[in-house]
Order: sequence, then structure tokens, then C-alpha cells
Amino acid sequence: MFCCLRNCLGDAFTTQTVPVRPRENPIHLDTTHMGHEVVLVKNGQRVCGSGGVLATAPLVQSKSYFEVKLQQNGHWSIGLATRNTDLNKAKGGTDADSWCLGSDNIVWHSDQEVHRLQKAPDGDEKQDEVLHLPAEGDTIGIAFDHVELNFYVNGQKLDVPVLNVRGTVYPALFVDDGAVLDILLDNFTYPPPVGFEKIMLEQSLL
Repeated sequence: MFCCLRNCLGDAFTTQTVPVRPRENPIHLDTTHMGHEVVLVKNGQRVCGSGGVLATAPLVQSKSYFEVKLQQNGHWSIGLATRNTDLNKAKGGTDADSWCLGSDNIVWHSDQEVHRLQKAPDGDEKQDEVLHLPAEGDTIGIAFDHVELNFYVNGQKLDVPVLNVRGTVYPALFVDDGAVLDILLDNFTYPPPVGFEKIMLEQSLL
């Protein structure tokens, strides 16, 4: 447990030699909507421990995008959820209120397999065209337009669209077994799909 926390905290307690720049984006991971064994650090941008956490703002605009960096392997799930989902569970997609891609390379909803990521065998003539399975150090992009939820790995779209996402949904991150995830809500590693933007607060849409 100590090792996990040390990896999660990183340089959170080291002496700062330069002024810390204030967080410009008011959206972050929400300490009021997270599991009992979840730990948030880095101004609500990093999650570790065990369980789930939602972001502070829902996806209300027509086309929203955010990213999650896989800082450390373990069991993780990334996607969308309503505030009715069970955040004390270590895995997302196990109920009717969450839609998540997991570290098992399966997209889950209501504890049912929606899609399974598969890579062509070595030597397949289409090997260069197949998707890259998520691994430590990768960045997962999440795009939602209220019709489809789509996932990206290092800018490459995965052909696993999720339909029928219902309700007021929030970015949702679940971790267990040493996984460490960072959420990126702006200054993205990869360009968002055409027409998609960072998540905006509702009053910003007026």
C-alpha cells in the first residue's frame, strides 16, 4: 500500500523552488463523488487507490473530449458515468450507470461486454493497421457527442463506438491493484477529433 501511494503521490511533497501556477481549468476530479478508498493528488488531476471518481462537471455541450494518461499499470476503467454509479467498486461498467473501457481491453456496461479490443496475430498482413492495445504510458482519449461514445489510444480511434449512453454523464475513472491515472481536461497530448472541444462548464456555453 505504501509503495502504491508513493508512486501515486510522486513529487507532491517535494519542496517547490518555483511558484506553483494556479489551476486555470475549474474542472477537476471530484472529492465529493469518489469511492471511500480513492486517493486524489496533484490538484485533483491524479487518481490512485481503489474505486472510482467522477469529474466535477458533466458533458453537456454537443461534442466533448478529454484524455486520461495511464501513468502506472494495474486494473483500471475509463469512460463515462452518472452520479448514480457505484464508486466504491474497483471496476467501471458494472452497472447501468457507467460505460467504460477497462484494462482487460473490454468495453463494459451493465456488467455486460459491449466490445472487445483485439489485435491481429503477428505476421498478419494487416498488422500495421490494427489498433494499439492500451499500455502503461499511453494516453486514452474519450469523445462523446450524445450519440456515440468513442475511445482513442495515442490519437488512434478504436472502432468500438458505444451507443445509448443515457442521463447526465461525467468523466469517470476507476482504479485498483496499483493503477495510477491522470486526467487531462485541456492542453491535450493529441488533437481532439474535428468539432470536439474540452469539457466546458454549463455557464460557459451561454
